[in-house]
Amino acid sequence: MSKEDEEIQGEEMSCCGKTKIRTEDLKKSLIHRLNRIEGQVRGLRGMLERNAYCPNILIQASAANAALNAFCRELLSEHIKTCVADDLKAGKTETVDELLDTIQRMLK
Repeated sequence: MSKEDEEIQGEEMSCCGKTKIRTEDLKKSLIHRLNRIEGQVRGLRGMLERNAYCPNILIQASAANAALNAFCRELLSEHIKTCVADDLKAGKTETVDELLDTIQRMLK
């Protein structure tokens, strides 16, 4: 594991001590989305380096933003269907407060 991976894992564990095991299909889908977003962001940097016209950059930035929002929607949906639903079935109602806090932070 690289130092960066260890730092990321440490951050994940330090926030709330929880982890999530995802199916390989879901993980592959989410990573695919992130790879596309990463490519879009690199493309934006390239556009700036080539002195592209502002509206063209803004349109591409909007597309990257929409892709990131789609990633968040997919992850949030999966979280509600699995983590939240399972916790509610187990009587852990504090998960609803955590979900509401997460949504509020996302909407800032």
